[in-house]
Amino acid sequence: MSTTYGTFPGSRPRRLRTTPAMRRMVAEHRLHPADLILPAFVREGAAEPVPISAMPGVVQHTRDTLRKAAVEAREAGVAGIMLFGVPEEAKKDALGTAGTDPDGILQVAIRDVKAEVGDELVIMSDLCLDEYTDHGHCGVLDSEGRVDNDATLERYAEMAQVQADAGVHVVGPSGMMDGQVGVIRDALDQTGHEDVTVLAYTAKYASAFYGPFREAVGSSLQGDRKTYQQDPANLRESMRELALDLAEGADMVMVKPALPYLDVLAKIAESVDVPVAAYQISGEYAMVEAAAANGWIDRDRAIMETLTGIKRAGADMILTYWATEVAQQL
Repeated sequence: MSTTYGTFPGSRPRRLRTTPAMRRMVAEHRLHPADLILPAFVREGAAEPVPISAMPGVVQHTRDTLRKAAVEAREAGVAGIMLFGVPEEAKKDALGTAGTDPDGILQVAIRDVKAEVGDELVIMSDLCLDEYTDHGHCGVLDSEGRVDNDATLERYAEMAQVQADAGVHVVGPSGMMDGQVGVIRDALDQTGHEDVTVLAYTAKYASAFYGPFREAVGSSLQGDRKTYQQDPANLRESMRELALDLAEGADMVMVKPALPYLDVLAKIAESVDVPVAAYQISGEYAMVEAAAANGWIDRDRAIMETLTGIKRAGADMILTYWATEVAQQL
């Protein structure tokens, strides 16, 4: 048998893919439990967990089951838990006063989790009014029904204080109001909470993928949030938001959603020297779960592939509803 040398490739990248051990050894990016943050919902007055139909496997927790979920996450090695409060419908009003009530459901939940896990799990809180307003917007409305940016900032300052008083480690202002990071940072510093971290929702897009989240928090929203969340068509705008957030004192920054905006995530990650988070949101979760339930995709592989893609794009931390499950597998 004769061979014509030079007609075959000299470089064979497939050599590094031959076995699972080889692929593992040369992997460029690895997920770790400490990369993961678990978003969790707690419902005021709930006697038992309330399933979220659009997010199979995710529930609105009772106070007791939230404590258990926090312990389970800690034991799995998850880095943090992001808490969202779901108040009783009767407590919603135009100003979202339940969000600044020291005995409001989110503040109670922060204290519960802090008592259960202390500093062994980073306790994070959603700092936004949308769960608590009867109109469902992230801020206070003016006389013409528009979100009043500066009036909302005053409410955010109050929220930051009560959440910090409750013992939160990190606040996550998600409302996309101009100047929110600076106002929150000042409010925390002036009330003796200099050590509370601000995770800026720097690039939060007006996305169709938030749909299941509306059910998760019992949203009363009518209309949309396009006047304050970012246009999906824009990238430069995210870089402007990034510069403003960093100048105002953001300790960490976030891109939300994750998968449709991996280019934004990569560009931000290349541009900063602070930790970068990405939020794999409800619609991303729901798509994988629905496709897997229909037998169209391999669920476990799809979960790991999406999370690895987010990590590869530059995320230091990933908020995902699969956090505890994935951490246990890892």
